[in-house]
Amino acid sequence: MTVQVGTDTSKTRKTISAGGASIDYYSIPAATAAGLGDFSKLPASLKVVLENMLRFEDGGRTVSVDDIKAFAEWGANGGKNPREIAYRPARVLLQDFTGVPAVVDLAAMRDAIVELGGDATQINPQNPVDLVIDHSVMIDEFGNPRAFQMNVDREYERNMERYTFLKWGQSAFDNFKVVPPGTGICHQVNLEYLSQTVWTDKDQNGVEVAYPDTLVGTDSHTTMVNGAAVLGWGVGGIEAEAAMLGQPISMLIPEVIGFELTGQMVEGTTGTDLVLKVVEMLREKGVVGKFVEFYGAGLDTLPLADRATIANMAPEYGATCGFFPIDGETLRYMRTTGRDEARIALVEAYAKENGMWRDADYAPIYTDTLKLDMGTIVPAISGPKRPQDFVALDNAKAAFKKEMEETFKRPMGKEVAVKGEDYTMESGKVVIASITSCTNTSNPYVMIGAGLVARKAAALGLDRKPWVKTSLAPGSQVVSAYLEAADLQKDLDKVGFNLVGYGCTTCIGNSGPIQAELSEAIAEGDLVATAVLSGNRNFEGRISPDVRANYLASPPLVVAYALAGTLDIDLTKDAIGQDKDGNDVYLKDIWPSTQEIADLVEQTVTREAFLEKYASVFDGDEKWQSVATTDSLTYDWPATSTYVRNPPYFQGMSAEPADKISSVEGAKVLALLGDMITTDHISPAGSFKQSTPAGEYLTSHQVPVREFNSYGSRRGNHEVMMRGTFANIRIKNEMLDGVEGGYTKGPDGEQTSIYDAAMAHQANGTPLVVFGGVQYGAGSSRDWAAKGTALLGVKAVIAESFERIHRSNLVGMGVVPFEFTGGDSRKTLNLTGEETVSIHGLESVEPLADVSCTITYPNGESKEITLKCRIDTEVEIDYIKNGGVLHYVLRNLAKAA
Repeated sequence: MTVQVGTDTSKTRKTISAGGASIDYYSIPAATAAGLGDFSKLPASLKVVLENMLRFEDGGRTVSVDDIKAFAEWGANGGKNPREIAYRPARVLLQDFTGVPAVVDLAAMRDAIVELGGDATQINPQNPVDLVIDHSVMIDEFGNPRAFQMNVDREYERNMERYTFLKWGQSAFDNFKVVPPGTGICHQVNLEYLSQTVWTDKDQNGVEVAYPDTLVGTDSHTTMVNGAAVLGWGVGGIEAEAAMLGQPISMLIPEVIGFELTGQMVEGTTGTDLVLKVVEMLREKGVVGKFVEFYGAGLDTLPLADRATIANMAPEYGATCGFFPIDGETLRYMRTTGRDEARIALVEAYAKENGMWRDADYAPIYTDTLKLDMGTIVPAISGPKRPQDFVALDNAKAAFKKEMEETFKRPMGKEVAVKGEDYTMESGKVVIASITSCTNTSNPYVMIGAGLVARKAAALGLDRKPWVKTSLAPGSQVVSAYLEAADLQKDLDKVGFNLVGYGCTTCIGNSGPIQAELSEAIAEGDLVATAVLSGNRNFEGRISPDVRANYLASPPLVVAYALAGTLDIDLTKDAIGQDKDGNDVYLKDIWPSTQEIADLVEQTVTREAFLEKYASVFDGDEKWQSVATTDSLTYDWPATSTYVRNPPYFQGMSAEPADKISSVEGAKVLALLGDMITTDHISPAGSFKQSTPAGEYLTSHQVPVREFNSYGSRRGNHEVMMRGTFANIRIKNEMLDGVEGGYTKGPDGEQTSIYDAAMAHQANGTPLVVFGGVQYGAGSSRDWAAKGTALLGVKAVIAESFERIHRSNLVGMGVVPFEFTGGDSRKTLNLTGEETVSIHGLESVEPLADVSCTITYPNGESKEITLKCRIDTEVEIDYIKNGGVLHYVLRNLAKAA
């Protein structure tokens, strides 16, 4: 990427000296001196966006002087000025579940641009792109020294087609690098190695320029790196592809909520406990589509690892990002993780010169604020279905019993024999305990803490309960280095937490099967089995098909629950087990002190470990190096592949877009859905059965059930993913009475799969709509939740509210999102799914306009309602006219050929 030189703002370009060198940069104080406005009280997170405007100002083609002045108006208006701006991140981060379909789309665009008379090399990332393979490893083997190698071997067996394709992409595209399997989780690799906090690059004149490190990623937890003052957030693969190809991200200047942290953490609490409280508070506050910036004296004692944990879970509290400004702790972390001293000096000098440094005087304007005294934090878990459902640990037993009565409507105490075992299965028993995910395995304080709990427990003779499937999947190889340096891995092994792989594993649904006899007992008794994981997501149907209640917890608590084996216990009072002499052992007996943890972190988390483990991060092991691929500009799509297929989006595409958006006439309802429908509900990532439409498709292509893999791994095949759309095993379509899973009514009124019904409607030429409740599309940045919706023939989604990323993804795929107005909802309108829907006035619609909708009921009566069209910006109107953002980019590139 070349750094643009401004026109009217060229006077804001200055030179800074740091680390023994001079480098150009764009000065926010100089913009004020030039009369563009007073920006001194903007939050640091918004100054990053403002700098982007200064650097890319081009006289109004994409960024105008008025766009820059709008940031001063934002401050003058008390933190509000929702002006549309064009924002260009410095780089893009992908993981393999979302990265494979992104590369598939790029390969398909190369084919399409050749057909439109262009050159294949026009489809090439303009910005640096890093793809980290971390989502594919499954926990088939656990609890023994062979687990890691056996899981890696199975990973390659299952995914060789995908890895061959990605390796082709690495050679075919410029600015595109792949971090091989077994290295770490993308967000941890990004935090520990890829990110620089202040980026540098040459402009079109060959002059080096410094600017804030920014990115978008095809994973919602890209926000983690905001803990290191790197502004980044998750987008769908569609939007990321457009950003790769040089298309600016259209966004509104966001509101920024200030979250003041005071006090300091008390003995016995962890960063996980803190973030679970933050998630609860911010969900209650309502921060969807907003930046959250953390400030206050509490940051003086909050290590960057804890900051990253809080930033990581921004999707769970609904914000675009959770940002921590640059301060001394940022520099300390950069030094520990092996960044160059010259870069560290530049970060400090740049932040201070450009007003992005947090010190005791840091007091910006915020749109609104809230406050938390960290001294009030208590040990906690969260669940059983949503990350924001905070449960204090001393209330966990009572809360679970209440969930059994009110949510699951099942009695406690029912026991079912487990074939071949001397124990029984009952509701509340923990069948999965997993130290997993980017959120916590990047934090040495909780990882060392988990190791110390294991050490103390093993010394007393405690072990995991035999029905618990335990696993440890670190976020990077550095974690293993410091666990081994502290001699803690052997203690974790003793209680079943052997290394199973470096990747997302349980958190993304790759928990692997539990013991077959346990699964049978759970099904026989219709029991509520539980999982405890150190992840960020616990949505229905995500972790395991055998588990209904999932709880998020710190790694030390994951170990404790594995030892206890049940949620039907008060860990603050009840004995976890008995020692070698038959004496009761309590959590307090095995819980390490804050000082014990801090001392071991200081001794074992070293700069040298980071430098060693990241020295050859792109090389991979012998397995990766032996993956063979072809050397060609376009991809030779294998006709027999069930993993990678040429998608239909661009086939037969005309050179010109439609001149207007078509209104929706005579649409039928595909699904009538409730509140908090997540992207996991819409496009699940986990395993699926042979009896599902996706399973039937693979069976018809001679794929044995053992090789089905997961929906996530097959996102390069639209045929599988269409069949998996709205196919979550726990989704409830209100058109049907009490039925779970991906079902609806077909054109004949009979129950059938959503896929089969959609295909029947398409054959009849009937457009489709989907209705939803509040927070529609919460969760992952999963582009297939929008792609699948579009390919099923859905023209509009009508909900009470949308989560940010999914709304954008729908628009990016040409599906129009609408929100109810005036208190209307699917319930107040008495919808059953038998209605016919027409939406008028889209031919001349403006951003965020109200439009008329006619709902015709089965008895012939009709009702006119008003919907808000959630096409939010002018450029999004162009996206819809083109059929999607990639079609828009492709046509523009073809015209420039």
